[in-house]
Amino acid sequence: MLKRVLSGLVGAPLLIYILFTGGTLLYFAVTIVSLIALYEFYNAFKTKEYNPVSIVGYIFSVLILTDFFYTRSYLLLILIFLFFVCSVIILVQEKYNMLDIMVTIIGLIYVSLFLGHILLTSNLQLNVGIWLIFIIAWATDTFAYFTGYFLGKNKLCPTISPKKTVEGAIGGIIGSTVSCIVFSMYFIEANLIYVALLGSIGSVIAQMGDLFASKIKRYIGIKDFGNIMPGHGGILDRFDSIIFVAPIVYYFLFYAI
Repeated sequence: MLKRVLSGLVGAPLLIYILFTGGTLLYFAVTIVSLIALYEFYNAFKTKEYNPVSIVGYIFSVLILTDFFYTRSYLLLILIFLFFVCSVIILVQEKYNMLDIMVTIIGLIYVSLFLGHILLTSNLQLNVGIWLIFIIAWATDTFAYFTGYFLGKNKLCPTISPKKTVEGAIGGIIGSTVSCIVFSMYFIEANLIYVALLGSIGSVIAQMGDLFASKIKRYIGIKDFGNIMPGHGGILDRFDSIIFVAPIVYYFLFYAI
C-alpha cells in the first residue's frame, strides 16, 4: 500500500503537467507509455513460448500514434500495410507462425490503438474531456478498492481476480459517476447528465479492462506485466483500465456531446 501511495504521489503531478501542456509532450508521453506497455505485453507472451514480431509492433505503434496526433486519416491504410507486412514475414520466416502474428497484431490493437484515443480526444473541440479518461479509470480503481476492502463480501469473478467483489464494483461505478459529475459542474456544465452517464458506463468498461488484463496474466501465469512502477507492477498493469476507457470517452464525446 505504501509503495502504491508513493508511486501515485510521484506520478500524479507528472500526469497533470503532461495533460495541461498537451501537444507534442502529450504525443511523446503516450508513445513512450505505449511502447513500454507493448514491450511488456509481448514479453509476457514469450514466457508461453509465443514469438511475436516485436519490431513490427513497435514500428506500427509509432505510425498509428503519429497518424492519430497529426492527421487521423491513414489508419485504414496503416492496418492494410500491417497485414501485408505480416503476410510476408510468415511466408519468408519459418520461425514465426500464425499464432505469433496474431499476438503481434492483437498487442498492437489492444495497447497502442486503444491508448491512441487519448491523442484523438486531445484533438477534439471539447478537449477538456481528456481528463475524463483518467478520472473515470482512477476513480473507479480507487473507490472499488476501498469499498471492496471495507464492505466487500461477494466475489465478482473469483476465477479471474479473486480479490474483486461485487460491492467493490458498485462502489467503483458510484465513485466514477460522482467524480465525473463534480468535474462536469466546473468544466462541462451544459452536458452534466451526459457526463454522469459516461462516468457510469465508463466505470463498467474500466473494470472490464482490469479483468481482461487479469485474464491474460492468469492465462500466462504471471502476477504482473512488469515492475517499473513500485506497488503497481508494470505500465500495462497501471494502464489496463485506461486502455479500455480511452476509446469509450472519445467516441462518447464525439457522437453524444
